[in-house]
Amino acid sequence: MLAEKIACLGVNHQTAPVEIREKLAFADDCLSPLVQIKEIVGCDECCFLSTCNRVEVLLVGKAGDATIAAARDVLFADSGLSGAEAAQYSYLFTGSAAINHVFRVAASLDSMVLGEPQILGQLKDAYRLAIEHRATGAILHRLLSKSFSVAKRIRTETSIGGNAVSISYAAVQLARKILGELTGKTVLLAGAGEMAELAAEHLVAQGVAKVVVANRTLERAVTLARRFNGEAVVLGELASRLADADILISSTGSPDLILRKEAMTPVMRQRYHRPVFLIDIAVPRDLDPDLNDLDNVYLYDIDDLQQVVVANKGERRREADRAELIVAEETIKFLHWLENMELTPTITELRRRIDVLRDIELNRTLAALPGLSPEEKKAVTMMGTALVNKLLHYPLMFLKNSGAIEQKRANLSIFRKMFGLDSDHGSGDER
Repeated sequence: MLAEKIACLGVNHQTAPVEIREKLAFADDCLSPLVQIKEIVGCDECCFLSTCNRVEVLLVGKAGDATIAAARDVLFADSGLSGAEAAQYSYLFTGSAAINHVFRVAASLDSMVLGEPQILGQLKDAYRLAIEHRATGAILHRLLSKSFSVAKRIRTETSIGGNAVSISYAAVQLARKILGELTGKTVLLAGAGEMAELAAEHLVAQGVAKVVVANRTLERAVTLARRFNGEAVVLGELASRLADADILISSTGSPDLILRKEAMTPVMRQRYHRPVFLIDIAVPRDLDPDLNDLDNVYLYDIDDLQQVVVANKGERRREADRAELIVAEETIKFLHWLENMELTPTITELRRRIDVLRDIELNRTLAALPGLSPEEKKAVTMMGTALVNKLLHYPLMFLKNSGAIEQKRANLSIFRKMFGLDSDHGSGDER
């Protein structure tokens, strides 16, 4: 069955801690792994998705053990992990489970922050890249397009997106839990991307007194800081600016640490050891884990945000349960589409062969009746076509509505044998 050709292999926040996920971070280079996976023997179609909290490859083809192992090797190529460790930290869904998983990812039911909207845009970007490089075909086109409409339906029919949250919002909630009210605080944002912008929006809503944006590109930092009446600095000033900041939220795309323990030690002396709260929401991590060894430095990474996320999930669980029912319904619909797609070649071949036989017999009959007028010949031809259609009606209805998947598979095999569709004979004169 076509459903069995679909597989999803990946790593996410549920299967691997941040120190493992950061080894798999592909940053802005999703093209290279996509091209490598496309060339794997047994892969007919593929799409590659990489976000802060997940790396996934969606495959269509003869996804046997060798194909899956090759795809996993691409994901873990630069991780330094053994094959056994790669298998331990990854998951594999096939068939209907893979379809269900893709729908859940698109609807953010599988996200760290339930109901966050960013994943849908990221999945669309991954799909667009796969199309541009001719990595997709009929099945992935349909599956991913359907995942987008499923996500839209869930947003429309449930309130899972109500009071929308994100990793950035969870970071702000954690800051409030540690520091209390944020009114009058100074916040330093490292990175001027979408994550930093979302964090700034939430922080301003909480009444922070000052926002300072540090970014490698000063122009981008100025643009973001202006939105919040803040101040922009270059990323190289990060350590010195920490002397006055109460909170640092770091979300750069740097492949290396931007703040190490040895750089923070003199800063803490300048602060007279006043507590400072550091939140690292970047993958790979921006901030040195050893910073936690310093007195009055409180460092939290993206996995620590899970505690805040749990509370959000509790509020959204009822709507999520409704969303899961929609996903289950849409998964069944997609399986039916695949089943009908599998029947199409059989139905097409049967009609072709029947039409050949009909034309042979009509030509013989008309040749034996030379005295017929054009109107009478047309009537005989129409009768032959009508008779074929009526005879095929119930067999085709039986084929399309033959129960469970296993039963359909058995009936399809019998149907093809009954009409000789797997034989080289049957398209000509049977007499």
